[in-house]
Amino acid sequence: MSMYADEESDEGIVPMKRSNNEGVSSAETVEGRTSPKGNGGQTAAARTLCRDTASNGLAAVRQAARQSKTVRFTALLHHITTDLLKRSYLALARDAAPGTDGVTWQGYGESLEEKLKDLHERVYRGSYRARPARRTYIPKADGSKRPLSILCLEDKIVQQAVVYVLEAIYEEDFLGFSYGFRPGRGQHDALDALHAGIYRKQVNWVLDSDIQGFFDAMAHSWTIRFLEHRIADKRILRLVAKWLKVGIIEDGRVTRGKVGAPQGAVISPILANVYLHYVFDLWAERWRRQKARGDMIVVRYADDLVAGFEHEDDARRFLDAMRERFAAFSLSLHPVKTRVIEFGRRAAVNRKNRGVSRPDTFAFLGFTFICSKSRRGFFQLQRKTRRDRMQTKLQEIKAELRRRMHQTIPDQGHWLRQVVTGHFAYYAVPTNSRSLSAFRHYVSDLWRRTLRRRSQKDGFTWERMTKLADDWLPAPRILHPWPDQRFAVKHPR
Repeated sequence: MSMYADEESDEGIVPMKRSNNEGVSSAETVEGRTSPKGNGGQTAAARTLCRDTASNGLAAVRQAARQSKTVRFTALLHHITTDLLKRSYLALARDAAPGTDGVTWQGYGESLEEKLKDLHERVYRGSYRARPARRTYIPKADGSKRPLSILCLEDKIVQQAVVYVLEAIYEEDFLGFSYGFRPGRGQHDALDALHAGIYRKQVNWVLDSDIQGFFDAMAHSWTIRFLEHRIADKRILRLVAKWLKVGIIEDGRVTRGKVGAPQGAVISPILANVYLHYVFDLWAERWRRQKARGDMIVVRYADDLVAGFEHEDDARRFLDAMRERFAAFSLSLHPVKTRVIEFGRRAAVNRKNRGVSRPDTFAFLGFTFICSKSRRGFFQLQRKTRRDRMQTKLQEIKAELRRRMHQTIPDQGHWLRQVVTGHFAYYAVPTNSRSLSAFRHYVSDLWRRTLRRRSQKDGFTWERMTKLADDWLPAPRILHPWPDQRFAVKHPR
């Protein structure tokens, strides 16, 4: 059987073909869509343990996917070798909680070669069986709880191997404004693209949208159907179907359904990207080229997406069309968190002339975006740490400090230094220095209160605390360059 075969896709789901002489739109330049040559360099960066390039087989799959957007791959399972399974095992988190089988990463590592060989044979024979995931909940910044599925270790290993195979195909298909859970792309790349788009395009209105319960709403039938546009290997599709339908265990009961991808599963991020690639990305790209009357930008990180428009009418029409589009694929927008706001370089002046309040703000990937002015009076897009994210982090630090109350000061200081350093590594962007200073101050105050609780007679003054904080906590300083500068380096076009 050949590795791939050409086949037409269903009407209304595949992207419209470009003409040979059609260039890349300027909006794609803003969103950081690289050329095919550049994509090849990025996606080929998957490394083996000795930092060599990936197998020739996956390289051939990647090359075929790059050359044709309609090719369907009929033989993919043979790429899941024992070496790829070992690479997948080593890529997993060492300290992750065990699944329903109770097997830890360290425990599975004993006699690893024999276990992986047996797992490989079971996958090929079709006797591999996925096990239900264990359900737990983690708190969110808004006070609600996010369901998290904890898989068995072998399920994680096989899923990670399948992810490597799927990435070889879909990294050649995904559009430039998709940033979530992709090799060589991160949250700051999405933040840079949004910042650059607002500055470089005529953005006067922003659509701040939220997909309601996205991972719980993904229809299994649509997920498999979308995969079938590129994958004709029934064995790979059966593996994915197993993981979607195996269900979760909660309070001793197994629950299965026809919708939802388990959050926390290794396979879920790429399935989510495939789902939204067909439901939103290709549709939004076509809508921008055919129906937008002015400039339009789109940035998506997993299920978090923001769109900017030159005209309010475009924003309203796009929102109405997006609601209908999502409804056709079992998705819905949050009625409260989805809104169109006036936002951009002229928003403050326009609203002031109309006698209304300052432009609203919106949140994206942990930051609040604000229309402001620089010291010279020019428009400046400010990004500040979301208040609820900071409060949630401080509550976590407070609880952990109480647990560590009777540790030595050096032990507490060493831990707090790691926490503050990690916070700064993400949030230390230009225009956010006040939030950084405030975070460090609150951490110091929580530490001071913890030390004072160790003894009723302890008079731990702020003067002494300031010296202690200077010894252990990093000073607040900007670590990231200006977004447009980094964006220009990564996307010179």
